[in-house]
Amino acid sequence: MSANGYRDYFSVLGVERGADADAIKRAFRKLARQYHPDVNPDDAGAEAKFKEVSEAYEVLSDPDKRRRYEQFGQYWSQAGGGSASGGVDVDFGRYGNFDDFINDLLGRFGGPSPGGAPGGFGFSSGFPGGFAGGMPGGGRGAPINLDAEASISLSFADAFRGSERTLAVNDERVQVRIPPGVKHGSRLRLKGKGNLQPGTGRRGDLYLNLQLQEHPVWKLDGDQLRAELPLSLDELALGGEVRVATPDGEASVQVPPGMTLGRSLRLKGKGWPLKDGRGDLLLTPVLKLPDALSAEERQLLEQLRAARSADPRAGWIQAARL
Repeated sequence: MSANGYRDYFSVLGVERGADADAIKRAFRKLARQYHPDVNPDDAGAEAKFKEVSEAYEVLSDPDKRRRYEQFGQYWSQAGGGSASGGVDVDFGRYGNFDDFINDLLGRFGGPSPGGAPGGFGFSSGFPGGFAGGMPGGGRGAPINLDAEASISLSFADAFRGSERTLAVNDERVQVRIPPGVKHGSRLRLKGKGNLQPGTGRRGDLYLNLQLQEHPVWKLDGDQLRAELPLSLDELALGGEVRVATPDGEASVQVPPGMTLGRSLRLKGKGWPLKDGRGDLLLTPVLKLPDALSAEERQLLEQLRAARSADPRAGWIQAARL
């Protein structure tokens, strides 16, 4: 504090004067953890610094107080009838842990509970979806859940082949290996990468919920990989060898004559990765007619219609009668 009683709250938090609300909150969290009495037992200087940091946050986190502080300086409190706490009066003994205190303090200053979960302290994860965490508060001795969760979106290819990701978790870079063959809704556990309880060294686990993006061709059905196989009219009727796509590249399959729509061709060991190998790939034929028939194709189809020996709907009409 200067001789005239003025505190430079921006300097106290170590932020620029134009810092936004998020930057101020991040600076406060960092300094509050650094100077908290649980981390610095019997250190009167750290406790005084902690109260000064808390007072700075109380003023700068409130838009009206900050506006008056920036406009009137040391006389800001008289200008609007409000006042800073003059150093936050804290009875640390009434809190079970640091996170109980920080949630109460942020709530007292009008800020939301970090992470959006009541009674919990969530940390910024730095990747899409964030992670929410378990540090539910409560009285002294209440159980503390230090585990955290996050969601990761995977492409179909990354889920099929496996991949590696680098995540930012609590200001720490964490390398994550995603094994081949994970499915939508799978859950990975990273031991000891969850929330940290200050002063104890205890840390929870981080659970990653995996979400697979849809693919335009491949569909996962349990352990089976499925896709539609476009076939022409003559391929369906006459059969023959055709080239098809698989996740590993192209392959040849034999289409039997008179292939019925709705039946599937099974390619063993060409499907989704499993713990003990690969599942099967099921290709379901669909009729693919040309967008426009050539004159020769139209003539041949006319000849086919004239030569057809049976009505394809005869049995169906008979069975449909009520």
